[in-house]
Amino acid sequence: MEGCYPPESERMEAWLDDHLEFAHSYVVRKATREMVNAWFAERVHSIQRSPSPAPPPSPAPSTPTRKISASEFDRPLRPIVVKDAEGSLTFLCDTEPDRGDIRTPFRTQQGGVGVGIPTGMMGEVGSARGLDRCARLLELVRDVSSHLDVTALCHKIFLHINELIAADRYSLFLVGEDSSNRKFLVSRLFDVAEGSTLEEVSNSCIRLEWNKGIVGHVAATGQPLNIKNAYEDPRFNAEVDQITGYKTQSILCMPIKNHREEVVGVAQAINKKCGENGTFTEQDEKDFSAYLAFSGIVLHNAQLYETSQLENRRNQVLLDLASLILEEQQSLEVLLRKIAGTILSFMQAQGCTVFIADGDVMNSFSSVFHMEYEDLGEAMDTPKSDCDVINYMYAQYVKDTMEPLNISDVTKDQRFPWMVSHPSNQIKSLLCTPIRNGKKDKVIGVCQLVNKMDVASGNVRSFNRNDEQFLEAFAIFCGLGIQNTQMYETVERAMAKQEVTLEVLSYHASAAEEETRALQVTAVATVPSAQSLRLMEFSFSDFELSDAETTQATIRMFVDLNLVQNFQMKYKVCSLCQWILSVKKNYRKNVAYHNWRHAFNTSQCMFALFKSGRLQSNMTDLETLALMIATLSHDLDHRGVNNSYIQRSDHPLAQLYCHSTMEHHHFDQCLMILNSPGNQILSSLSLDEYKATLKMIERAILATDLALYMKRRGEFFELTKNSQFVWDDDYHKDLLRSMLMTACDISAITKPWPVQKRDLMNRDKQDKIPSMQVSFIDAICTQLYETLASMSESCSPLLEGCQKNRQNWKILSEQGDKAFSTELQILFEPRS
Repeated sequence: MEGCYPPESERMEAWLDDHLEFAHSYVVRKATREMVNAWFAERVHSIQRSPSPAPPPSPAPSTPTRKISASEFDRPLRPIVVKDAEGSLTFLCDTEPDRGDIRTPFRTQQGGVGVGIPTGMMGEVGSARGLDRCARLLELVRDVSSHLDVTALCHKIFLHINELIAADRYSLFLVGEDSSNRKFLVSRLFDVAEGSTLEEVSNSCIRLEWNKGIVGHVAATGQPLNIKNAYEDPRFNAEVDQITGYKTQSILCMPIKNHREEVVGVAQAINKKCGENGTFTEQDEKDFSAYLAFSGIVLHNAQLYETSQLENRRNQVLLDLASLILEEQQSLEVLLRKIAGTILSFMQAQGCTVFIADGDVMNSFSSVFHMEYEDLGEAMDTPKSDCDVINYMYAQYVKDTMEPLNISDVTKDQRFPWMVSHPSNQIKSLLCTPIRNGKKDKVIGVCQLVNKMDVASGNVRSFNRNDEQFLEAFAIFCGLGIQNTQMYETVERAMAKQEVTLEVLSYHASAAEEETRALQVTAVATVPSAQSLRLMEFSFSDFELSDAETTQATIRMFVDLNLVQNFQMKYKVCSLCQWILSVKKNYRKNVAYHNWRHAFNTSQCMFALFKSGRLQSNMTDLETLALMIATLSHDLDHRGVNNSYIQRSDHPLAQLYCHSTMEHHHFDQCLMILNSPGNQILSSLSLDEYKATLKMIERAILATDLALYMKRRGEFFELTKNSQFVWDDDYHKDLLRSMLMTACDISAITKPWPVQKRDLMNRDKQDKIPSMQVSFIDAICTQLYETLASMSESCSPLLEGCQKNRQNWKILSEQGDKAFSTELQILFEPRS
């Protein structure tokens, strides 16, 4: 025994244990309200401390994306993410919401504080029947107080209720709330009969609407109903009887309330087994009510325990999902595939799209990853349909507002009226949330889900508040993962760039001072004229020129285009000479075709277009300067391989650029030389002129990627064909500069036939050259030169040369490619 009691107390307690009926009678007659409350509080407190009643929670699955879905948490739970005092998102909650106190005394039906025994029953203390009922009541309460599993507790409650009121069937419905705080009733046990097991009565799950039917009415009003004839009550629904063949007559339906007098459930007894007319008596109501008063508190505690377990499981899910994301730090594409697949499987949506914001461009996304629920293994890196283009609009809206967007029916949302009549729209519900960076002050992406799926019916339903909370919390981990991966890729690119730079520096060197002085002396004395060098002819060939003469010819082109005078190069001839020689030196000698000679011929063709083609008058001085620098630099440090080979071979260059790999590298080399000491031929430009010139150089060099040419040429051809080309339009001029770069880059196809054949000796697959050349001219060249000739008749020699060569290649192709290969070998075979 606890405390210090005299020895006779032990004998007295032992006697009471042997005479329980007297002990019960004494408690009922003598116990004060405070004593009963103290007993109840101590009893529940001891149950709380006991480790035996509740089994330990099962560990969370290691693969939550496969075994857990968001639908398991479709009830009001604490918010996952809240805002702190500064307005930042946080997982930490300052205050714990009111869970209720299981030891708090509750109010009786008469308004006093007590254990809930009705006053009518207390009036029967003196009778044996009253003593027996009270004793039984306390015993039943003690029995159910040790249960924390809601379903097992409900079954236990009914077994005891049957001892009190002896009905044929019992059902218990608990009050539930969805994530939108709409109440409903769901059966935890249905049609419990005497002798039925827990497994038999817990399989059915019936959901009833709030304030509809007898059960819904009791739940909404909090008032009991004792119905003698169910079929005479308009609220009774006879559908269950019709299905089961069971005949419902009398019904006793009681609310179950917690300590705050809130309805947490409804207990229903059907068909009184004995008694007058088979109806429930007033005493049955009192017994039922007294017992449910205790049961309400115990049930409420069990529900709180169940909710806390669910919240713990939810937190474990988030930790597992975060782990899946944060374990990938090296590839943004792999990370986004994992994000989309994980969210899809957990949220059970039809499609998931992750948009990555472009940090350099305002209202733009740098990449888009989309995945469908049906094929979680596939991902697209660009939208593929009109529907996806519309999805982009929602993503842009969320990016701009920095707030989540949840639309139940996109066709009825007035913010996006274009969806109402869009013919290809397949979106019903949509949930979209911003992905923020680590500091949470910038949106770095958007995660978008479409069409929440009802697994049971296969129908599309709306995303609820729990879905919003999950995606909002999940987006925080996504933001961390994306930012870390982007930082990792930035470091990787920097390391790759350093590796490429070291390789370049180890191979190249700046032009030697002796070479620069020699060229400078020649430039100051006399440089051959453009006429003597035939620089203005479209049929120009460099075969007879030495390397020194090609550098002199380059100076002549800059002088005759007035670039030396207009940009004050005449005072810095040394810089121009050193720049030309440095560019020449940065072309690899062991590369057969894309070498200095090719760059020089490309630049000469541009010079001829300006002079003989009469295009210079339509170009600004900055445009002329940019195009001449771009033609000389457009293949700097070429490796003799194409972009596809660079990507497949996993070369460091492939890590620096996602498209036009070599062209980006050529521009980087061009920029490096222009900024190197002694090579700064643009130093006389203003800051705005300098930026504009570099931008034009960059776009011109990138335009030599034939893949980009194929994408842009259609628009250029349409403008000229329809006489819509405007010389003063910046975009039209940009298109023209790109086309001129390609025309000059492939101008070898326009040279006289002897030059054309000799030039082709530097190519691979010589036995296939004739047929390949015919295809190349038809697919790439003819329409381009036709368009330039239509813009300026003086450019016609390019078209004529191209057409003549096509005829010759066609003849050789018909004779046989191998015959041409033999002819070339004989033509260029060394003679003794």
